[in-house]
Amino acid sequence: MASSASDTRPPLIGLTSYLEQASQGVWNYRAALLPEVYLIAVREAGGIPVLLPPHSPDPEAVGRVLDGIDALVLTGGADVDPALYGADRHERTQDPRHDRDAWESALLAAAIDRDMPFLAICRGAQLLNVTLGGTLHQHLPDVVGSEKYQPAPAVFGTVDVEVQHGSRLQRLLGSVGDRLTVHAYHHQAVDRVAEPLLVSARSDDGVIEALELPSARFGVGVQWHPEEDAADRRLFTALVDAAR
Repeated sequence: MASSASDTRPPLIGLTSYLEQASQGVWNYRAALLPEVYLIAVREAGGIPVLLPPHSPDPEAVGRVLDGIDALVLTGGADVDPALYGADRHERTQDPRHDRDAWESALLAAAIDRDMPFLAICRGAQLLNVTLGGTLHQHLPDVVGSEKYQPAPAVFGTVDVEVQHGSRLQRLLGSVGDRLTVHAYHHQAVDRVAEPLLVSARSDDGVIEALELPSARFGVGVQWHPEEDAADRRLFTALVDAAR
């Protein structure tokens, strides 16, 4: 890790980023990018954000990257390739992003091996489940008959989730009590939960909205987008504290 246990410097928080076609002035090209709200959330929690664009997932590269950071955030984005959990592609599933899937899965597996703190957000929570052997619902409206988790393009849904008593998530969120209102934007969700993981929150129609890895010092996955809630930085603060 980048900092020792006694180090008082702000910890370095690695955030996986997208590789997308982007425009800047007169230029149009592929670029590594991430919405600024992620960076703001990390900074407001006391960490220093470091972007981790897709890269070849060879062990040396993964190890060098993890040597340089103190915690990992798997960010949101495109759907996880269903081939990774042995499923055919649903007609509403996006084109696979093999570069992100391979790189982020390798980073996550190595972070777990090192007991590095991690927070997995939306796609990240799904990738956490798939990496450890679970599966996904590829299109939630087929399952729950509702578009509330992704009501319109670029519009976040507001969803109430019930936090599991005794879970790490409940301890982190403390004063919230049993229920939490979150910003959701996903049309997929966890189906079969990977054996090492525990469910720590569900919505009222049973959709899994949070997972945690009990064996990890800090290993939490949330299906919602905590970076979108400027009034509640507790998950990011808890991650940064664990990274110290």
